[in-house]
Amino acid sequence: MSQDFFTASILPIKNKLYRFALSITSDTTEAEDIVQEVLVKIWQKKQEWDQISNMEAWCMRMTRNLSIDKLRSKHKKVVELDVTYNGSDNHTPENIMQTKDTLLHIKKLMEELPEKQRSAMQLRDIEDYSYQEISDALDIPLSQVKIYLFRARTAIRQKMLKSSLYE
Repeated sequence: MSQDFFTASILPIKNKLYRFALSITSDTTEAEDIVQEVLVKIWQKKQEWDQISNMEAWCMRMTRNLSIDKLRSKHKKVVELDVTYNGSDNHTPENIMQTKDTLLHIKKLMEELPEKQRSAMQLRDIEDYSYQEISDALDIPLSQVKIYLFRARTAIRQKMLKSSLYE
């Protein structure tokens, strides 16, 4: 039963855990190690699984905590996001290049955000989590999720406007 549950419920979210760890650590090797360690910890705590109401949020929280612990121990700067181009109907080379540049600029601006704002924005805008899922994953109240997202988006918007004035 335990192995079947692990295979059916935990392994499918492994890539999400990896992307989340990568968004915090900015290091692919470190992110892989963190996910591996999280999977081992999850397996070791299999006797607690029936008490967990939201397994994915629990796994995300473990990934977040371990990622932050690793960063603190190495005194690294936090986060690089996996931002990808979603495309549009107008695929001219100029538009594609402009969109790529904008996404890279947003990515750099997100790196400057405080860790909690950055994590909330990563989960909402990149990973497409609901507010409640973010609240569960980060172990913060729903109202705080909204505050972090508002502040993060406002900061990025202001910095984007400021940088466009100087170009």
